[in-house]
Order: sequence, then C-alpha cells, then structure tokens
Amino acid sequence: MKVNLAEELVGLSTEHRELTYNWRDISLYALSVGAKADDLMYTYEKNMKALPTYGVVPYWGAVNITPRIPHPLPAAQLADQIIHSTIAPLHMEHELIMHRPIDPMKGTLIFQDMITDVYDRGEGKGAVIKTKVDVHDEAGNLICTNVSSTLFQEGGGFGGTPMPKNKVKMPDGNPDFAEDDFISPVQNVLYRLTGDTNLVHVDPEFAKERGFDKVFMQGLCPFGFACRMAIGQLIPGEPERMTRMTAQMRSILYPDTPIRLLIWKIDEQKAYFRLINKDTGNAVLDKGVFEWK
Repeated sequence: MKVNLAEELVGLSTEHRELTYNWRDISLYALSVGAKADDLMYTYEKNMKALPTYGVVPYWGAVNITPRIPHPLPAAQLADQIIHSTIAPLHMEHELIMHRPIDPMKGTLIFQDMITDVYDRGEGKGAVIKTKVDVHDEAGNLICTNVSSTLFQEGGGFGGTPMPKNKVKMPDGNPDFAEDDFISPVQNVLYRLTGDTNLVHVDPEFAKERGFDKVFMQGLCPFGFACRMAIGQLIPGEPERMTRMTAQMRSILYPDTPIRLLIWKIDEQKAYFRLINKDTGNAVLDKGVFEWK
C-alpha cells in the first residue's frame, strides 16, 4: 500500500530563514535576467528600482541565506525523504504575488516555505507538491508571496486529490506585443550567482547523472526575463505597479538560445503571455498571467 503523501507532507515546512541583500544583489539579479545597457533603473544605484521577481530568490536560494545551507532546499524537497526519487523533480508552475515593492538599496527578507497541498496525477504520472513562501521585511511587512508547484514523477497513485486544471485560456489571435531577447551562453552561470546553486544547471557530469543531456537554465531565470520584458511593454518604468505574475514551466531552455515573449492584453490591469524558444517554437513558459495596478 502506497504512503498517503498528502497526510505525510501537508503542513511540513523549512525553518525560518533570512536573506540579506544590498543594491549590488539587486543589480546582479537584473543582469542575470537579461537587463540591457539602457536598463539603468535596475542596475545603477541612483534612482534604482528592484525587479519584482527578485522576490522569487528566497524560494530557491542558498546565497546570503542564514542559517546557511549548502544547496537550495525548498519545502517541496522534503517529499524526497518519502518518495526517494531517482528522477529529478521538475519545477512545474510558479506564482509571485507582490504586496509592496522591494527596497532596492538594502534589506533583509525573512521567509519560511511550507507545503500546502499534494495532488495525485495517477500511477506513473507523478505527484505535485504545492508550497507557499511568504516573504517579510525586518519590520514584519509582507513583501511578496511565492506559490510553487513541483512534479515528482514517481509519487503518483496514492489515492489523493487530482490536480486542479489551469483555467487560463490563451487567446487564438496575434499577440498585442512581441519582444525578442537572447539567453546568453553563460546565462546559467550568471543566474546561479543570485542564489540557485543547484548543480544540475552548471555541472555537466552531475546533469547527466540526473538524467539530462547537458546543463540547462534555471526555470526562474526565464520567469525573470518575462517579467522584465512585460514591464517594458505594459508598464514601462514602473515595476512597482506589478501585483501578480504566474506561469507554467513547459520545456527546458538551454543557454545560448533566442527567445520571444508574446503578450495579449486582456484589460487595463491584466495580460496573458507565452515565452517561446525561437529555435524550436516550443513554449518555455505558458499560460502566463501578468497583472498590475
């Protein structure tokens, strides 16, 4: 009889952690998600603003974190103690909700990652672990919330609740905005410096041991690219207006790859988006939602 993963895992959490940063970390993050020479508001400390997606760094980070941890350890990885996966878990979906802007100059983010739901996709199809990370500043103000789903391909069939269907229906027509960009040959190494030190993204031998042909991009890196580009198209110069961003992670993206962001404006405060690999036409991020005030 299979272990009921929901009973075993829901409510488990990491300990409270702190991430201390300054303007150089904010600038490095912006560069790691493709900031350009004219994006000085993200990279130059004079009149600096933080990209909202810097708020995802606590979810999967091991740099500037206390208590110190050698590798990223989100709460979803607690499932491995029961599942004992031989196949690497896959970051399946991510949502970032902004409650207030991130101070770009310096600060300490306090956070804890907790498992909130476990969904059963069926025998041979895996289990999805859903977690929530509330991120506060030192004064106790809620800065942002990360909601993430991770697929464990060997955990399904325990008789749990099926995963809810995504209700986003992408438009059929041409996008209202399209923008091209490029994932550089060293983008994975650059993004790694922001805190995602998972070896599968930098060590070719380790990547092969985990079942991949070669190293590949961190899933939250193109998420940051999409955020920066969407701000430029929808609310240029005003990243503090973003309130929510969510997307499914659909395919692996490799360094040295051209990408294109497609945006459909739904109303004056919401747009849908898709980020595609221009070489293959495959969606890297799909059913994306970007909201602002």
